Amino acid sequence: MRNKYPYEVSGGQKQRCACARAIANNPSLILADEPTGALDSHSSQMLMETLTQMNDELNATILMVTHDAFSASYTKRVLFLKDGKIFHQLYRGNKDRRVFLNEIYNVLSMPEVGDKDAR
Repeated sequence: MRNKYPYEVSGGQKQRCACARAIANNPSLILADEPTGALDSHSSQMLMETLTQMNDELNATILMVTHDAFSASYTKRVLFLKDGKIFHQLYRGNKDRRVFLNEIYNVLSMPEVGDKDAR
């Protein structure tokens, strides 16, 4: 990849490279907008495990925006937004990631707060 121009690599390769640059200097704050969006499932899992490790061991704060419940399940806290406002939040606590993932899916399957059809 180092002998190629940006237009010669895939979106996933570009995204992995951007993630590597973002975490190379052990930052105290990482802003991640859909960090796994162009990654395959294996690369997504590796990135989320790396971010979790940075949070746990290096005390890095990670603010991530995602539509992916799988990625969200790696976090300690999930805020759900609708029309720019928080309508629900979940804390992982000591729960297993898979249990937390199911809780996220449960919230996503709820009738959205504020929907006229949901009343």
